Amino acid sequence: MQTADWDIVIRGGTLLTMNTEAEIVEDPVIGIKDGLIAAVGTGRQEQGNAKETIDASGCLIMPGLVNTHTHLPMVCFRGLADDLSLQDWLNNHIFPAEARFVNKKMVYEGALLAMAEMILSGTTTFCDGYFFESKIGEAAREAGMRAVIAQGFIDFPTPDNVDASRHLTMAAQFLTKWQNLSPLITPAFFCHAPYSCSPETMTAVKEAARRAGISFLIHLLENNDEAETVQKLYGKKPVELLDDLGILDEQTIAVHCNWVDKEDMAVFAARGVKVSHNPESSMKLAAGVAPIPAMLELGITCGLGTDGAASNNDLNMFREMDIAAKLHKVTTLNPTVMNAKTVLALATIGGSKVLGLSRIGTIESGKDADIILVDMNKPHLTPLYNCYSQLVYAAAGADVKTSIIGGKIVMRDRQLLTIDVEKAMANVRLLAAEIRKEKR
Repeated sequence: MQTADWDIVIRGGTLLTMNTEAEIVEDPVIGIKDGLIAAVGTGRQEQGNAKETIDASGCLIMPGLVNTHTHLPMVCFRGLADDLSLQDWLNNHIFPAEARFVNKKMVYEGALLAMAEMILSGTTTFCDGYFFESKIGEAAREAGMRAVIAQGFIDFPTPDNVDASRHLTMAAQFLTKWQNLSPLITPAFFCHAPYSCSPETMTAVKEAARRAGISFLIHLLENNDEAETVQKLYGKKPVELLDDLGILDEQTIAVHCNWVDKEDMAVFAARGVKVSHNPESSMKLAAGVAPIPAMLELGITCGLGTDGAASNNDLNMFREMDIAAKLHKVTTLNPTVMNAKTVLALATIGGSKVLGLSRIGTIESGKDADIILVDMNKPHLTPLYNCYSQLVYAAAGADVKTSIIGGKIVMRDRQLLTIDVEKAMANVRLLAAEIRKEKR
């Protein structure tokens, strides 16, 4: 293909493909056409009539980061309740705040600000689970982000559903709206946890997800008392319960998994369960540390997530990568585990596999064009010996210069093109003023 046929051509810099061979290409030429990566080559070819040329000199070019688990509207609760145990944080602060303040406007405005934060820090794809999830889908369409939007279910009245008997009706309506509405948006279902959703709810929602061929997500073994709680309720360990209910399969995404044991991991490996690792949130809540190195050794597919900004308190996947690498080194007392290349893979190709999005996660011909450029011409990134180490241990989200999602430039030279960030911040500040007033 001639460059004249391309919508965008990226030239120069260093390309981290993150493909199976982990190829690194110096001075690449990447052609983008109709939202796809049309060609990946090398050398200074003629520019031709490409509609737009991006000079990547001094940059690392890589796949956009994939955030496998978050609750975007919770940016509105960022810093609202910190330094608390998980159950205290949830039951005495977050659940009451959600009951009082979550509505369609809050969800939409919070999600839009969260997407601005994510794009500015290199994330191009996210998986969200919350209330009024369709509003998050609408915000994602406006922002031009790739998203897995998971309608949430829990067995007590919520802002978007006061009657648990309506779970399947909600699921059907949500699926009807989103299943084929946008190529960037994939619907999913999300049951909160085994202690907050009954076996009947989890089974029904999982069956609906299975019939639709979509992902089913669940918080699992986040805290050290969850196993005892579920054992008292149902006489079984959480993973045993879910397995006996037929919920665990290759389209199930288990989130957190801080307290899984060897038996649990063997079940995950046998059933093809995917895992979303959220180290920063779990550290802050002192919830535990997921044994990700052991899971990877068993062949379990893992990705990284930030969780919500109320428990993290940011949505910055560069920070998440740095924390993930170092946390496992210190907990295992082994500096060789979770090396930088492994962690970067979790945040890119690993995340795409967790979410079932096979067309992203690497930069190869035929893949969807989700690409970020990281400006390496910075004091804290000089000199450069190892691209993977520099990205995981030294780079920051603010070093991301340009972001492309589905072949569309959504940030150029640190300027957001799809979101009015000043307006987004102002809208959330107004919401926060109401929340602050209520807490006084």
